[in-house]
Amino acid sequence: MKYIDFKIKDLSEIFNAKIIGDNDLRITGINDIENAKEGDITFLSNIKYLKYLETTKASAVIIGKDTKVPNNIKATIILVDDPYSTFGIILSEIEKKSISNKIGVEKPSFINKNSQLGDNIYVGAFSYVSENVSIGNNSKIFPYTYIGENCKIGSNTIIYPGVKIYKSTEVGDNCIIHANSVIGSDGFGFAPTENKGYITIPQVGNVIIKNNVSIGSNTVIDRATLNSTLIEDGVKLDNLIQIAHNVIIGKNTVIAAQSGISGSTSIGENSMLGGQVGIAGHLKMGDNIKYAAKTGVSKNMKSNQTLIGYPALTKDKYIKSYIIFKKLPVIEEKIKRLEEKLYNLQ
Repeated sequence: MKYIDFKIKDLSEIFNAKIIGDNDLRITGINDIENAKEGDITFLSNIKYLKYLETTKASAVIIGKDTKVPNNIKATIILVDDPYSTFGIILSEIEKKSISNKIGVEKPSFINKNSQLGDNIYVGAFSYVSENVSIGNNSKIFPYTYIGENCKIGSNTIIYPGVKIYKSTEVGDNCIIHANSVIGSDGFGFAPTENKGYITIPQVGNVIIKNNVSIGSNTVIDRATLNSTLIEDGVKLDNLIQIAHNVIIGKNTVIAAQSGISGSTSIGENSMLGGQVGIAGHLKMGDNIKYAAKTGVSKNMKSNQTLIGYPALTKDKYIKSYIIFKKLPVIEEKIKRLEEKLYNLQ
């Protein structure tokens, strides 16, 4: 439960919402509809939770404008266009307020004299800020963070504990990088030698992360061999993701946990990758592609389609194929019986 303090009428002004009930109701907490208590605000976006409207103890409920609200509801109702996103925005603002109070440089920490820090920033204890680093206004660097030389961190960006950002990395405004992620490590570049060994190919590029990007915990983004590994505006990365060198992730793409993108592959805009998706190297993927969980891609793909399976098939082809291969045990039995009959005839 999050503890907050605001009046319901403030929401109506922000979200252009219609209020049914007490305009002056003061909200002191936020919770889900099943566990909410008096003073809490909650939301209803999935019709299967409609039954909880009559039993919830929440003082206020955010509901879609098209939802039919029973007449016997005690809670104050806030009617909005999209209850889920509205609730998400409220949670985001609460989180920002709790972090915005953190200002100053804690000790012990090291900040190189040639680095530039913006206004209202926070640097947590045991952090290390290298030479020629710039950090924008209102950004928060939590403890045990390392920022290498020549890095640029934008404004209103949050870097959680233990993040390691290698040299020359650029991070935009309004980004979030969660704990223990590594940005700008070496790309996996090795060339075989005549004696069956390998020599390392130096990775001298960098990583550029644009604005409004969210990166989950323990995610790794490798720097490019020569140019830049690029994460475009609005990209959302889950925990435990591997982004290899020279990869480009298009705007507003969402990638779920344990996925891996091999080197020099570009992912189109507005794509959605399920968990454990694997994409081979040097591929060009179109925009608006949905990748089902565990999909494996080994060739270029066009825009506006859904991919399933390994090797990846379009949704229509996968469904047709599935109808056949789920019957393979029955087909095998029929073939065995036919073989027996042929043998007996001989």
